[in-house]
Amino acid sequence: MAINTRNGFCSETVTFHNLKPPLIRLPSQSTHYSSVTDFIFSILTTTTTNTTATAVLIDAATGRRINYSDVKLFVRNLATSLRQPPLSLVKGTSAFIISHNCSYVPILYLSLFSIGVVVSPANPAGSVNEISRQIQICKPTVIFAAADAVWKVSETGFNIPVVVIGSGEFESMMTLQPERDDVSVNVLPSETAAILYSSGTTGNTKGVKLTHRNLMSSVAGAITGRKPRSSQAYSPTLCLCTVPYFHVYGFTLCIRTVASGESLVSIARYDLRLVVRSVEAFSVCYLAVAPPVVVALVDGSNEEVVSGSWWRSLETVFSGGATVTVAVIRKFMRRFPDVALVQTYGLTETTGAISRATSPYESTIVGSVGRLIAHCEAKIVDPNTGVSLPPMNHGELWVRGPSIMKGYVDDKQGVNTMVNSDGWLRTGDLCFFDNEGFLSVVDRLKELIKYKGYQVPPVELEQILYSPPDITEAAVIPYQDEAAGQVPMGFVVKRRGSTINETQVKDFVAKQVAPYKKLRRVCFIDSIPKNAPGKVLRKELIKMAVNSRL
Repeated sequence: MAINTRNGFCSETVTFHNLKPPLIRLPSQSTHYSSVTDFIFSILTTTTTNTTATAVLIDAATGRRINYSDVKLFVRNLATSLRQPPLSLVKGTSAFIISHNCSYVPILYLSLFSIGVVVSPANPAGSVNEISRQIQICKPTVIFAAADAVWKVSETGFNIPVVVIGSGEFESMMTLQPERDDVSVNVLPSETAAILYSSGTTGNTKGVKLTHRNLMSSVAGAITGRKPRSSQAYSPTLCLCTVPYFHVYGFTLCIRTVASGESLVSIARYDLRLVVRSVEAFSVCYLAVAPPVVVALVDGSNEEVVSGSWWRSLETVFSGGATVTVAVIRKFMRRFPDVALVQTYGLTETTGAISRATSPYESTIVGSVGRLIAHCEAKIVDPNTGVSLPPMNHGELWVRGPSIMKGYVDDKQGVNTMVNSDGWLRTGDLCFFDNEGFLSVVDRLKELIKYKGYQVPPVELEQILYSPPDITEAAVIPYQDEAAGQVPMGFVVKRRGSTINETQVKDFVAKQVAPYKKLRRVCFIDSIPKNAPGKVLRKELIKMAVNSRL
């Protein structure tokens, strides 16, 4: 194929390609036994960015450290203990994990991967109904929960063994050598490694099945595209992650950081003061955040940010989960002229990032989410004609490669809607590649609301809004917000004679969803605009909200 060396575009196939040769070879799908844990430890053995003697897993709030020299041992001990009574976990079963970020979580993930147990992490801030739904999807034989999330698990009514992360029982399984040390399990790269939760392009929560090879591809792509550190950098490579490990962004980051031999600082709950203090205290060079944190960092009213020189060790801020506006990017560049702001783009269904900036020059392309990572190809398709388009043309982004999900749990129709017979996944996002191969996200074709990087499906909120007798019709749209990106806004038609108000509607929804899904604005109208078949015309509502400045 004649691939343009400037932008990776092949005019024969009308397809975009990564121009950097992959540094790490992926194992075959079904002829070589290898779990993602084996893969990560094999990379760690040859890593030169840090030595296992200096790399650590750190909890920001407590300062607790786990040296990399102990990580392999802890993973093996825990994996062996989990296979023995009383849990007796076997390959092919699943484990539901509901926890805030902590240094134990990457060890737990790697232990479960190594014995072929499917990892299914969830948000501890989720409502009991949401957690119950997720448990129904992944059908776990064991639940690992943070101490403050145990009560929610109990409220679901499922009779499943619960292990409290960080408890004496957990630490004993991790640190004590089991009497019988037999952890050998044959795991194929094509087998499911994780079930993460997403709403796809429409509808309610779906369980996204990611294979061991999907995760290997994500790790390999990130390492191949890793931005080289400055020759002036003498401090160890240390990454502070403010992104939750149950989200695909944090999930893949925490395991690839281990593969890279880099130190990882975990923050249980986002707190700007703690972020600033931790960057300074631990001499953090890489900071992984969601876009709202970037907004907070450039907000001149945040005294903790503008005072002192806490950022002097920072080299790169990674932002993912949603795009950062050009205005905020320019503010960041003025506020932190020596710090690179690197945006990435990806989905749960693509096992995280499929594009990122990989050099100082690439990080200066304002509005871009970088170039394609290794092992990935893409095309821009006209959503009306289905024709693939060359650079500088807007269309739906389609991607293909070894990072594309295995499918959805018990939802073959959903998979067929998103992935065609040739393996191309339709992202539902309107994008374009420029003449240098940089990807930019223009808008979303799908109807998901992205609140601070989290996906909020309007259908889910509408179903809740329709349940009170005081509401006869309802629709939910994304409302632009500088700090959050978008917030859920509800349009509600009251029952005649009803006195229900905005606060009551918000409170009703808030009791049934995770905090990030709450309605932030409510507007009462006489009727919901719909087309002939009865589909809600969300664009009309969005236009109404913008024109009226509701």
